[in-house]
Amino acid sequence: MNIDFSQLAASFGRFIPEIILGSFFVVALMVDAFTKGSKKSVGILALVGFVAAGVVAFNSVEPAGSARDAALKGFLFRAAHQVEGQGMLVVDSFSIFFKVLITVAAVLVVIFSLKSRELDVDGKPRMGEYYSLLLAMTFGMFLMVGANDLLLMYLGIEIVSLCSYAIVGFTKNVRRSSEASMKYVIYGGISSGVMLFGISLMYGMFGTTNFGEIMTALGAHNRENVLINPLLISSIMILAGLGYKISAAPFHFWTPDVYEGAPITMTAYLSVASKAAGFALLIRFVSTAYPHALYGVNMMGVLAAISVFTMTLGNLAALQQSNLKRLLAYSSIAHAGYMLMGLVVGTPYGIAAILVYFAVYLIMNLGAFFAIQKIAERVGSEELEDFKGLGPRMPLVGVLFSVMMVSLVGLPPTSGFIGKLFLFNALLSAGRGFLWLAVIGVINSVISLYYYIRVLKVMYLEKPSGEQPAITFDAGSIVILGVLALATLLLGLPNFFGPLLTIAQNSLGTLGHYFQVAGAGAGGGL
Repeated sequence: MNIDFSQLAASFGRFIPEIILGSFFVVALMVDAFTKGSKKSVGILALVGFVAAGVVAFNSVEPAGSARDAALKGFLFRAAHQVEGQGMLVVDSFSIFFKVLITVAAVLVVIFSLKSRELDVDGKPRMGEYYSLLLAMTFGMFLMVGANDLLLMYLGIEIVSLCSYAIVGFTKNVRRSSEASMKYVIYGGISSGVMLFGISLMYGMFGTTNFGEIMTALGAHNRENVLINPLLISSIMILAGLGYKISAAPFHFWTPDVYEGAPITMTAYLSVASKAAGFALLIRFVSTAYPHALYGVNMMGVLAAISVFTMTLGNLAALQQSNLKRLLAYSSIAHAGYMLMGLVVGTPYGIAAILVYFAVYLIMNLGAFFAIQKIAERVGSEELEDFKGLGPRMPLVGVLFSVMMVSLVGLPPTSGFIGKLFLFNALLSAGRGFLWLAVIGVINSVISLYYYIRVLKVMYLEKPSGEQPAITFDAGSIVILGVLALATLLLGLPNFFGPLLTIAQNSLGTLGHYFQVAGAGAGGGL
């Protein structure tokens, strides 16, 4: 095989965000090894690395040549932006959207971590290791969102998973943390093995691991050469690995235990960034490697069943939870089910709705976890029972936390309402064949209202035993939570969610073509 090294060298220009993260990972390890005492310097270093990688990724998409586009450089992605490279890694506006989203989540989580007491293990912080693992995790997520090959897909998932196993068990003095880490390793190892076996079957059938070449091999003119049963088995195995990453049922079993046992900061990061990377990879894999109607098996019908199962199980299980981290874990599973509805539609608008949902979900979910982090530090517990009467004792933080809870339900005028509105609109605009799925989604949203509002009921309507003093918070924490709550409200206004939808639609880039063709052929139903 002839390798064009000049072309290979030129392609490194598109790999700069990943190079930045890898470089900061190495530097963070060295700074941790040669500094004593507080490791906040490593946290600041990680923060700089995330900002630098995010800014470079943000500026990777050049605007069109008009004066208006030039004025909006760095704000609106080009709708006509083409894919840079069709090898193992793709750089397009779709991957860049998720890279920016992931770096925003990483920056916020670093800020949460710098203000966390939970991570100060026995008064001897090991934060250098923590931030180094966080950088490595983000590097793996960057690979996932641009992966165009089964091997790079697996490599990206494994980088994220191996770092996650260690960082989930970071607070070694907490028994449930070690238990969560062990369960995560077991579930993750089984999932990786299943997916890798599916990849090997796929390669054995087609002699390639490239998404585009797999799509070509599955074309109608090759129908007689495709072995249907091995193809279905390998597809199920690969989808199981991806389903594990996004916490889709029935591959969700690790989620509640890991979310409960991990430090709150890492729980927040897994619930947003890891899920975003998994969804980006799933969307690209489904759109570029598979025809939507595959030899009598409707892939979107399968995803619809998974969507219904995921959102229903997540919401029903959340009703029974008394620990807030477990409650938000099952809530995260339910939200994965909602977002899968946009993929089921198989239209550009449906995928754009997922991107909008992720943007608003990032803000409201991280805000909810940060509020729980600060409250738990004051009351010493994450159990709902210990939140009785907290509302009047912390009036400002209580209101800000309530905004997050209301937004997670999806009630107006919050951004959570807009996220769900776009998803349901995508279903209804695709045809009457998707009406049943929209109805199930609405019913599940009503179910979720109970357990989210129950948290507020406990905080404001139930009385604690005896007199309890007011709870105070530092100004920095209040400012952070206030900014996230304000963003949650502003993104529910037309002046803000309108441009966000435009960005999401333009960010589809070349992927929009795949879904445009699929949507036209689907006829608006399953």
